[in-house]
Amino acid sequence: MTARTAETGSAQAQPRTQAHGQAPGLGTLPVLDVDALIDDPGTRIVVCCGAGGVGKTTTAAALGVRAAERGRKVVVLTIDPARRLAQSMGLTELDNTPRRVEGVDGAPGGELHAMMLDMKRTFDEIVEAHTDPERARAILENPFYQSLSAGFAGTQEYMAMEKLGQLRAGDEWDLIVVDTPPSRSALDFLDAPKRLGSFLDGRFIRLLTAPAKAGGRAGMRFVNLGVSGLSVFTGLLNKLLGTGLLRDMQTFVAAMDTMFGGFRTRADATYRLLQAPGTAFLVVAAPERDALREAAYFVERLAADRMPLAGLVLNRMHGSEAAHLSAERALAAAENLEEDGIVGLPEDSPSSPATAERLAAGMLRLHAERMHVLARERRTRDRFAALHPEVPVAEVAALPGDVHDLEGLRAIGGRLAEQPGVEPA
Repeated sequence: MTARTAETGSAQAQPRTQAHGQAPGLGTLPVLDVDALIDDPGTRIVVCCGAGGVGKTTTAAALGVRAAERGRKVVVLTIDPARRLAQSMGLTELDNTPRRVEGVDGAPGGELHAMMLDMKRTFDEIVEAHTDPERARAILENPFYQSLSAGFAGTQEYMAMEKLGQLRAGDEWDLIVVDTPPSRSALDFLDAPKRLGSFLDGRFIRLLTAPAKAGGRAGMRFVNLGVSGLSVFTGLLNKLLGTGLLRDMQTFVAAMDTMFGGFRTRADATYRLLQAPGTAFLVVAAPERDALREAAYFVERLAADRMPLAGLVLNRMHGSEAAHLSAERALAAAENLEEDGIVGLPEDSPSSPATAERLAAGMLRLHAERMHVLARERRTRDRFAALHPEVPVAEVAALPGDVHDLEGLRAIGGRLAEQPGVEPA
């Protein structure tokens, strides 16, 4: 355990405070110490959530690479259907089985594996693991089950909970990094136990299970005669979706009935696991108004659900080595050049005065645009900080190109860790 790890003593890294050039009156922003977080053996799960297009998948992969190269056995689980994670790790594909990522420096004793949630395969595995072979075969071959497991609303989020629970229960991994889907649906898996319970306890499921529980034809008469309008509803379903649908659904529910309690129990256990001290949520955003508005939603939702928030990763921040030259001064200098030319450049110079003046003025205007971007990003960041001053922030400078390999992921990991005021390990 490093000295910084010993200071934290838990999965929640102690934030450092450091001025980030914010507007007067905002005080200092707490700084997220990423290395302290991933080095801490108490940190077992890191969940990256955020809106689409903010670099969330790249952040999750970069954290996985950095943690593995610092000695931890890591698996990165992506629920996002994008293939960029596999490509950046040099894998031809990802599936429901963790795959070893080659090229990661294993000298400190770490390993990196990656996988992508296969919703249907995960559902199949649950059925096979929690029922006898004959009943499992009947469920897997049921047409209603096949439709449900392939894309029923909410199934993906519940299966994500199941897969995370499986990975954590196996105790094979030092650290699990979860890359969630984009937008607000990234937090839908927090609602999975509640929605599953509502579904299993709903009136429609009770009606479907009534014949099996009542027994044979008597049970069917109970359903047909005891529930007003069910025959009309059944007829409408058959017209819309084809004959036999209700029979398939009844067969499916009857076969799954003994498993329903297990679904709810495991989902509740995973939900509690997400609230436990060994879990850390990272909200990922870009320095843009809409992205940080989404980030604020995530922060508030996590707080409402008592989920442990480690901090905010603010990707693609722009900077300048000439920040001392303000946009106003740069524009004024450009205008002077365009009006008066470059002082001291003779008319018979081999370099065309007009060309040199245009080039210098153009560069000054580009610098002014960059300074406007910097100012806008800082204002947006500072508005978020004013609303949530308790949230530690790690700023990641924008790279000149896209990340498509392990070297790029290492660069992102380095920038995540190299925050002002944080001592390097």
